[in-house]
Amino acid sequence: MQAVILAAGMGTRLQPVTANRSKAMVPVLGRPLVERALKPFVENGVGDFVFVISPDDTEITRYFTERTSLDITARFVIQEERLGTAHALGIAAPFLSGRFAVSACDSLVDEAHVRALLAEGDGPDAVLSLLDVEPELVSRSAAVSLDGHTVRRIVEKPPREDAPSCTVSLPHYIFSPRLLDLLPRLEASPRGEYEIPDAIQELIDAGRQVVGVHAEERLQVSSPQDLLKLTRKMFSEGLETKIDPARDDHGRTVVEPILVERDVVLGDGCEVGPEVFLESGCHIGRGAVVRRSIVLRGGRVNDGQTIEDQVVA
Repeated sequence: MQAVILAAGMGTRLQPVTANRSKAMVPVLGRPLVERALKPFVENGVGDFVFVISPDDTEITRYFTERTSLDITARFVIQEERLGTAHALGIAAPFLSGRFAVSACDSLVDEAHVRALLAEGDGPDAVLSLLDVEPELVSRSAAVSLDGHTVRRIVEKPPREDAPSCTVSLPHYIFSPRLLDLLPRLEASPRGEYEIPDAIQELIDAGRQVVGVHAEERLQVSSPQDLLKLTRKMFSEGLETKIDPARDDHGRTVVEPILVERDVVLGDGCEVGPEVFLESGCHIGRGAVVRRSIVLRGGRVNDGQTIEDQVVA
């Protein structure tokens, strides 16, 4: 099976993390966010990926052609204008054949949930990833109305009072080629974008089978605090701690778990950790203290400065 990865977003709410990189390439403990998003699909046998990217994102193409350890085929198509998820999918359509998966680059579900999506087989024309949320969160996603596990209605970002339920559709899907035929007929939403949920509703209106599979959880990375939360979760799950032993001297204190990439400057007498990720190209000053934080390339913690629970970019 092929998969389309929607990776053209600017990541405005992730600023300053995305000041000099795309949202897709935000690092999560040494690996791009987009790679962590697609890995559950790879673990389920998906190996042919079409990435929809922004025109200036050369970093993502370089990473997946030169650096990734995943055994995948990667193709890249450019979304010149950000006109919505259905618009992005339409750009990828010429490269697709048969059933295919779709995933956003900033939404993470586990391997078991992707396996459950794929297990629905070839019958439905759409398989949606669903999550039950608190009422105040419904308007952030596409809300659905269910009859058993059949989706009867889907509404993109409805006002809370108009939402058909507190179950929302996450940006992870399995589609038949029929959905692609509907994309040219879609009208722009009030936000001026062409939305995948509108195409799904067209399938429902045409009497096609659309089903949903509930996820136990998903991790959304839309803000620096989301990035901190995801990083801490991964540390708590026992990610291998790495630091060059030669650096653990000159009065420096290293508290695990911690991940320090190469070419990080650690000043004398500094204290780093626990739950700290230092990306290559950052600078920790003399006597500085960094706890439960992320310092990205180009980021600097000054001499004697203390930071906790922060992202420094």
